[in-house]
Amino acid sequence: MAAARGSQVLQIEGRDVSVSNLDKPLYPSGFTKGQVIDYYIRVSDCLLPHLAGRPITLKRYPDGVESAYFYEKDAPAFTPEWVHIAPVPRRKGGPDIRYVVVDDLPSLVWCANAASIEIHPFLHRAPEIEKPSYVVFDLDPGEGADVLTCAEVALLARKKLKSAGLESLAKVSGSKGIQVYVPLNSGVTYDVTRPYAKRFAEELEHEHPSLVVSAMAKALRPGKVLVDWSQNADFKTTVGVYSLRAKRDRPYVSMPVEWRELSAALKAKNAARLNLEPETALKRLKKVSDLFAPVLSMKQKIPR
Repeated sequence: MAAARGSQVLQIEGRDVSVSNLDKPLYPSGFTKGQVIDYYIRVSDCLLPHLAGRPITLKRYPDGVESAYFYEKDAPAFTPEWVHIAPVPRRKGGPDIRYVVVDDLPSLVWCANAASIEIHPFLHRAPEIEKPSYVVFDLDPGEGADVLTCAEVALLARKKLKSAGLESLAKVSGSKGIQVYVPLNSGVTYDVTRPYAKRFAEELEHEHPSLVVSAMAKALRPGKVLVDWSQNADFKTTVGVYSLRAKRDRPYVSMPVEWRELSAALKAKNAARLNLEPETALKRLKKVSDLFAPVLSMKQKIPR
């Protein structure tokens, strides 16, 4: 079979993990499937705690980022028995969706070998699928705006959150935007977080109408940044921290950044500071460790 060409078996934490086509380029730059797997192995100590217990949607690029891709919710038939599965009821009834949960390194390598280049976890952990760990605002630039415009809006969002007594963290999306996370870890449900996120985005738009839009219509977005609050739902996933992205001809990482870094990039008008390729990201991790660690444990309450 063509899919098995160049296959081998890796021994990882006592598991036999089959990998194949390691020399196959998945990006126009020549970045290969083997390099994708290698990156995820090397970043795993920081990445895995953020995936523990969270169902994920596979986003698979079997022929690379320039070819067709597809989302896969149900664990594929070739999923090894040792990969954890989280059954989630379908909204319209029928058999449960059998989501993959990446709880360990063998499962992470298996996902990467399946050409699931991007990792998209839910905001909740199974089985408490109604309780998000955080609120997320996905800042997406419209035509004529860019990641620096997103940095400006992220800093405004941080200031507004802080005035409400909430700490927040930021990460570059690895594509064009920035995501702002508000850790909660309080057992609150989507019934609370979703309307709060919507109201926050609308208020931010009202306060900064020349920069911010909270409605999804693309016609409203030229020169502005969409503060996408709709991610805060039990059926939505957001690209995970430390995930590779498949948006450009080179791989970039969805990477945590400090607020002062956003300010510095904005002041210098240097968007390149916010584009981090895998080797740069790994060197940075050795230096600063996991800047997103507070997301895992910080407890906060949404103000009334």
